[in-house]
Amino acid sequence: MELTDLLDGECVVANLRATSKKQVLQELARRAADITNIDERKIFAVLMDRERLGTTGVGSGIAIPHGKLPELDRLYGIFARLEKPVDFQSIDERPVDLIFVLLAPEEAGADHLKALARVSRLLRDQNTCEKLRGTGEVDALSAILTESQEIRAA
Repeated sequence: MELTDLLDGECVVANLRATSKKQVLQELARRAADITNIDERKIFAVLMDRERLGTTGVGSGIAIPHGKLPELDRLYGIFARLEKPVDFQSIDERPVDLIFVLLAPEEAGADHLKALARVSRLLRDQNTCEKLRGTGEVDALSAILTESQEIRAA
């Protein structure tokens, strides 16, 4: 599973405006609803349920909210760069400005974990994160995400 399988132009958001964790997740649930044809309230509920288990703010300004929905037929990813960082109750207590939402079918056990690991590896790369933070264009963000993946595969 490659990140390009999860992301397309509609799945990358530049300069998302939000002032809270809840607002970020609501907006990303709305966008996920557009690409998955699943009710945004259902997506939002899954993301919030996961947050109640423990924050998906992994540190260094990054969050990876994720969840499973039985209606999905494949994995979906949505990447967002926030206009301004928001408090995500991250493990390092730093606000978050880079978010990758991962939604998976209920039965996607190993694939879901592999995708989470791939996203985590990508966003742990300081150079990639600096590039992502340095642009506000969807095409550039998509290229950075794809380029970083291709370099690792080489």
